[in-house]
Amino acid sequence: MALNKELIGTRIPTNTVDIERGQLRFFAKAIGDTDPVHSDLAAAKAAGHRDLLVPPTYLFCADSARSDGFNFLEFAEIDIRHILHGEQGFTYHRPVYAGDTLTFETTVSDIYSKKGGALEFLVQATAVTRDGELVAEIHKSLVVRNPEAGK
Repeated sequence: MALNKELIGTRIPTNTVDIERGQLRFFAKAIGDTDPVHSDLAAAKAAGHRDLLVPPTYLFCADSARSDGFNFLEFAEIDIRHILHGEQGFTYHRPVYAGDTLTFETTVSDIYSKKGGALEFLVQATAVTRDGELVAEIHKSLVVRNPEAGK
């Protein structure tokens, strides 16, 4: 089934996340990040940070682990068997640290297709704020295979 273009402009329910040291340490280890500013508090403070610094791609995971039960794929009627992670990009405006409480506000910014509709792309833009101040922006896309295309 083709993606519904009426999703463009849809705002996903706001997600608020507390950034925890243990999660940052686990994430850094999982991705093979050996920079101690992401896992060792003393090293982070020695480097001039107030706490553990968030690794660059961590915000994608932080936003994905929603506690409110909202499931975007279900909402958008996308079959998980037909999706791939297309791309993601981050623009940081301020450092993000363990102990921060972040708010993620996501909007579906575009939907387009390629290969005669066989591949559809759903693009999302997310503003990440701390106490109302923009700290980062995330751009991500899902690739959805449309098994009905070309039939």
